[in-house]
Amino acid sequence: MRPQPVPPLDALDRQLIDMLAVDAHVSNRKLAAELGVTEGTVRGRIKRLQQDGLIAFTAITGMDLGKQSRLAFINVQADVDRVREVAAMIADVAEVNAVLITMGQFNITAMCLIDELEALVDIASDRILAMEGVNRVETSIAVSTVKYNTRMAKIVKPIVVDDGD
Repeated sequence: MRPQPVPPLDALDRQLIDMLAVDAHVSNRKLAAELGVTEGTVRGRIKRLQQDGLIAFTAITGMDLGKQSRLAFINVQADVDRVREVAAMIADVAEVNAVLITMGQFNITAMCLIDELEALVDIASDRILAMEGVNRVETSIAVSTVKYNTRMAKIVKPIVVDDGD
C-alpha cells in the first residue's frame, strides 16, 4: 500500500495552520481579518485541510495530568526486510501511541504511556517481541520531562470506550 500524496499547501494554508496551532479556539472571523480573506475562505480551507487529514482538532493533556503515567520507549530490532511490516503490526497495538522507523542498532521505536511496569512488560516482551520478524527489544522510561512540544508530537493515553459488553 503506497502512502497517499500530500495535497499541495499554499502560503495561506500554512499561515492558517500556524495560527490554529497557536490557538485552535480562534474564531474564523478573527482568522479571516488577520489573513485578509473572507470568513468563508477560512471556513472552506479548514474544512479541506481536515478532509485531507492535514489538520485535526483535539485536546492534548499535559504530561503531568496522570502523575503515575510515564512515557516509555520500546526500541525494536526487526529483520531488515520486514521493518515496515513489523512497524505496521506494532502500530496496531492499541496502547502504542507512536511508531517510528529509525536508523541504527534498532530500526523501530515505539512510544506509549504506561501506569505500571507490568504494562510495559506486556507490551514489549509479551506482544512485540513475540511478533514474527522481531529479534530484540529494549525499553526505557522517561523519568523527567525537560522539554515537550505538543505542537510536534501528541502523546496521549488511548480512550477506552466501555460499550457495556
